[in-house]
Amino acid sequence: MAEVSTNALFPETFQGTAADIAGQIGLMWELIKAPLIVPLLRAAVYICLAMELMLFIERLYMGIVIVLVKLFMKKPDKRYNWEPMRDDLEIGNEGFPMVLVQIPMFNEKEVYKISIGAACNLSWPSDRLVIQVLDDSTDPLIKDLVEKECLRWANKGINIRYQIRENRGGYKAGALKEGLKRDYVKDCEYVVIFDADFRPEPDFLRRAIPFLVHNSEIALVQGRWRFVNANECLLTRMQEMSLDYHFTVEQEVGSSTHAFFGFNGTGGVWRIAAINEAGGWKDRTTVEDMDLAVRASLKGWKFLYLGDLQVKSELPSTFKAFRFQQHRWSCGPANLFRKMVMEIVRNKRVNIWKKFYVIYSFFFVRKIIAHMVTFFFFCVVLPLSLLVPEVEIPTWGAIYIPCIITTLNSVGTPRSIHLLFYWILFENVMAFQRTKATFIGLLEAKRANEWVVTEKLGDALKNKEKTKQTKKPRGSLFGDRILPQELGFAVFLFFCGCYDVLYGKSQYFLYIFLQVITFTIAGFGYIGTIVPS
Repeated sequence: MAEVSTNALFPETFQGTAADIAGQIGLMWELIKAPLIVPLLRAAVYICLAMELMLFIERLYMGIVIVLVKLFMKKPDKRYNWEPMRDDLEIGNEGFPMVLVQIPMFNEKEVYKISIGAACNLSWPSDRLVIQVLDDSTDPLIKDLVEKECLRWANKGINIRYQIRENRGGYKAGALKEGLKRDYVKDCEYVVIFDADFRPEPDFLRRAIPFLVHNSEIALVQGRWRFVNANECLLTRMQEMSLDYHFTVEQEVGSSTHAFFGFNGTGGVWRIAAINEAGGWKDRTTVEDMDLAVRASLKGWKFLYLGDLQVKSELPSTFKAFRFQQHRWSCGPANLFRKMVMEIVRNKRVNIWKKFYVIYSFFFVRKIIAHMVTFFFFCVVLPLSLLVPEVEIPTWGAIYIPCIITTLNSVGTPRSIHLLFYWILFENVMAFQRTKATFIGLLEAKRANEWVVTEKLGDALKNKEKTKQTKKPRGSLFGDRILPQELGFAVFLFFCGCYDVLYGKSQYFLYIFLQVITFTIAGFGYIGTIVPS
């Protein structure tokens, strides 16, 4: 009976030495390669090349537009009606509209003083300004600190309100929505939102509000983020390069051509009437800011981006916090695209070109294709092609076009041009997480609505000794430090690189081994300012 079972499970051809088994595996590989592997891999190459061309055309289009905008288009204060807000002795402060400042918080021990202080120092008549601290903190000690800070500014004559909720329903969107329902908000015409790590300059409102006052069609004025800790470590430098392109090119192009772009969730001023007409804040995705922007745009409202209206903020400097942030930023747009694509198609208030821009350029290429082509092409298809020499990838697709796209992406941060090659390797690593999150959003899978607040460290990192004393919660080794998926890809790429060295003729192994090193560094968590113990 045992003999029968063994023969059934392991045919005679497989019973032998390890060399015989390896030979049998090699024979099976050759048998299935030509009829199955080669056609599938070749189809994957064509699909990836098509996606790459879509991304290339998009980047080239935005590059041309931004050059034309910088050379020939008038500045915003010339394109729109704009007059400075002036004090009037006769009517007093009545000439200034009522403005609400919302500061959503969640256990922001390191930055709550900075954000509240910056908001309280805004140059705007105190009787025309309401500052609303929306505290969803779960730590009673932090809640007490935030409330005391609000009371301290209230005693100085600042109209500041400390608001808490019984639960965190809707997360940030729920807090903002609840804040707008307060009785003292009914006289406010505009609302400006600052996340807990944002530090606006005192003249922020005086520069932004006039665009809304004198142009009734504008719903949103968005400022540009500047990063106080960009030089903290290599991780923050990489983030700066990506975000500077987003603000320098993507937001500027959207504002100048279609008067539409995605609200960044903070550092912007909204017309409250536009928020209400669009249906208010919704928590159906993790990108409530983008959701509101798309719905307001479909109502015919216009948006204005001001590149010289800058707000200081903080970049996540730990790899764990950055990965959670990127999951939310990748999953949310894909999930929103799933929910809104037909609503955009059926909309009759915006023209067909704006619909095409929102669906194809804004969502499909930038939020979906950009992640997928980076991961599948450079981390899967290209390495696999080294194992299957019958499938060739043209040089223009593997080298020339990616180099042009990368160069175009670097225009926002010329000071970091020397980091460009490492930025490519790092983006390929992050493309794995972003692609996974994109599929989760498109399929509305288990983690589609996962919301993890990005950890902020404030001024704690300015002092090295204080940084060393910062206590980090101990987590499991595999949860906080070792990332098996990244390490698994490092092993896969290492195998492909070794095969190319032994049998290949492409010389791609040089790139493959550098990518192996980057995946390994990420897999062991050695990225960022603090490595959990």
